[in-house]
Amino acid sequence: MLGAPEGRRGDGAHPITPDTEGTQPMKSIGMLALSLAAAVAVAGERAPDTDTLDLGALMRPADSANFYKQKEWFVWDPSVIRAEDGSYRLFFSRWPKAYTFNSWLTHSEIAVARADRPEGPYGASKTVLQSRPGAWDAISLYNSKAYRFGSKVYLYYCSKDDGGANFSAEKLVEIARKGYSHDKWLHLAYRQRPGVAIADTVDGPWRRLDAPIAQPNGTIVDQTVNPAVAQAPDGTYRIILKGRNPAGRKPWSLQIGGKADRPEGPYELAKGGVFRDFATEDATLWYDATRKRYYSVVHAHGSNFLALLTSEDGLSWRAAKHRVVCKKEIPLTDGTTMKVDRMERPEVYLENGQPRLLLAAVKRGAESWIVFFPLAKETAACAAK
Repeated sequence: MLGAPEGRRGDGAHPITPDTEGTQPMKSIGMLALSLAAAVAVAGERAPDTDTLDLGALMRPADSANFYKQKEWFVWDPSVIRAEDGSYRLFFSRWPKAYTFNSWLTHSEIAVARADRPEGPYGASKTVLQSRPGAWDAISLYNSKAYRFGSKVYLYYCSKDDGGANFSAEKLVEIARKGYSHDKWLHLAYRQRPGVAIADTVDGPWRRLDAPIAQPNGTIVDQTVNPAVAQAPDGTYRIILKGRNPAGRKPWSLQIGGKADRPEGPYELAKGGVFRDFATEDATLWYDATRKRYYSVVHAHGSNFLALLTSEDGLSWRAAKHRVVCKKEIPLTDGTTMKVDRMERPEVYLENGQPRLLLAAVKRGAESWIVFFPLAKETAACAAK
């Protein structure tokens, strides 16, 4: 694991220069006692471990009446933000069921729905962002996450172009239907980059940037996807992205931190501090002002749980003390547990800086939907554990 470096430890030794041969033993003993006393004092002053968040203990069962799904679309990538009038918006990506689940790479768009409560139920939706022919984001938009920074709303997403291949509409459908085994799948997948759209309100209008906000930097290669952003205490911004590990290295994908002076970047990605304990993706990101550390819920790729990571600087990450948030299943308010095929794209909705809702995208059979898990308000006793 490559986490934050441990604090430097002094050995407490000091050179002793005796004034006379007869006073040497007494001075040695006295200075040793002073050194031990100083060490005890330093240990007593050492900052306590603040990595105490246990999201799993705060999770409550989901209400199936609040599941968000659409008849003709696969829905994914949930993100909730409070609107200016006190209502709520659910931003999400969607792509047509007619082209199979793999058409996220070729035919996705960003949509939004409204509710009176953050957990829903959410009503009818409308399209927010679609592909822009001739631009860097010409083919499919997904990985949506909405944030409010200052007076603006920022909607992050991923997309790509075809690199001059000039794929026809029919070719894109062919790639979607064949999926990962198509010989042009990786051609598109390796061109994925993150972007952002900016608006004054949650209802737009949206202004998109003319270029991606981050590029592979060698530590990760081929692609930069799954953007999650948070503001640091000093007013700068942190991002978590996923890319591919250089050839032959495991795990095959890596999460990496980055930093920028503005929400829209460009982001400079870290060369070190990459979390490598196990393959992770789909980060959500926030700064916990009480604990003075960052947290991120991620999909543990290839494992049966969502995981909690933590960082002091937003760049170097490690597994949190309470690493397992939940299994990839849905405990329901009726006392039953629903098994699903996939449970990914976790997102944490915050109120006054505190986690209040855990969202996830799930798939079972030919259906996908968004699930909302309420999070109990943390007590002082829980925060201290």
